[in-house]
Amino acid sequence: MAICDMCGNDYDKTFTVTRGEDTRTFDSFECAINMMAPHCSHCGCLILGHGVENGTGMYCCAHCARESGFDQATDRA
Repeated sequence: MAICDMCGNDYDKTFTVTRGEDTRTFDSFECAINMMAPHCSHCGCLILGHGVENGTGMYCCAHCARESGFDQATDRA
């Protein structure tokens, strides 16, 4: 059994997630998402999709990117 890095649950069906050099152990996707998903630089919500990124931040949507001064951001190509 292994212990979840987010909630501390000792569970026999844990899994690991690696991002770059950081590898963590979790007992659920909920814990993995809450610990490892990036946060929007404007509103602070978890970014669960691709998001929008520029040189100064990562955003959950084009609206938040534009609100932060990334005027070229759009939801549609």
